[in-house]
Amino acid sequence: MAIDALVSKKAGALVLIAAAGMSLTPIPAAARATASTARQPAGHSRHLRRDLTALAWLVADVNSGKVLASKNPHRKLAPASTLKTLFAVTVLPKFSAKRVRQVTAADLSGLGSGSSVVGIRQGRSYTVADLWNGVFLRSGNDAVHVLAAMNGGWSATAREMQQTANRLGVHDTTVKSPDGYDAPGQVSSAYDLTVFARAGLANEDFARYCSTARAAFPAAGGGTAQLENTNRILVGSHGMPRYPGIIGVKNGYTSKAGNTLIAAARRNGHTLIATVLNPQSGEANGVYKEAGALLDWGFEHVAHSEPVGRSGRDDEEEEEDF
Repeated sequence: MAIDALVSKKAGALVLIAAAGMSLTPIPAAARATASTARQPAGHSRHLRRDLTALAWLVADVNSGKVLASKNPHRKLAPASTLKTLFAVTVLPKFSAKRVRQVTAADLSGLGSGSSVVGIRQGRSYTVADLWNGVFLRSGNDAVHVLAAMNGGWSATAREMQQTANRLGVHDTTVKSPDGYDAPGQVSSAYDLTVFARAGLANEDFARYCSTARAAFPAAGGGTAQLENTNRILVGSHGMPRYPGIIGVKNGYTSKAGNTLIAAARRNGHTLIATVLNPQSGEANGVYKEAGALLDWGFEHVAHSEPVGRSGRDDEEEEEDF
């Protein structure tokens, strides 16, 4: 049974609404080859691939819950920092943005070697808003560790995230490390990650943090520093233009997961999510280009009453809406 997941803005309680399922198939080659380029500011252009090389991907309509098209949507893969969406859905509603935490050594213990960090320092005080900016903008595993410590500890938070995933009705996710850092047995899927992002976007705070391009953050030497979001199509950086209508959500990378991305955009009354896991092209910015191509295609086809690409083959996956 498919699940429509919303997060109550006031209480943070998960509201589950059953929705009907339907069979979907991947975007056909012709559609991939002719996906239209969204209008860009003067001087900018987007190169659209003729292939989508990710091991798994999915594009869905947030408002209706319809999965427009997908490839291997339930394939279990390492999610990298896109798993922070589930962390935020689980933990973000619990603490006021103004609450202050003085960081202890215990808060930062167990931080994985080579983790992405925002620069949390033992002995310094941070607001919860600072910590969430560190999570969403810089994928700071140190900020995740502090918030998890506030939430009862690392293992307790992982268990609670697993319970949240279960309540959301998804079945492909196993949580071992709340920050998405590679851990034996930790997996998710394009479908599950899209569910987490959709649930998060129903929360005003989540939606604000995941769409923030830049924010002030306490600097190591005192004062403040400027954080810039590492999501290149949200900011418009590293050779990628800002995607028209982009509102988030989360990018990630580890050696095991490769590049991963959940991208959400809103245009002409429609909000779409494209989740892309581990492109194989080797092309610079490949994960962003493939997500952009999916969003372009999705906005062109979202008004269709049926998903494009139904082939009727017996070996096509059954795919449900959200």
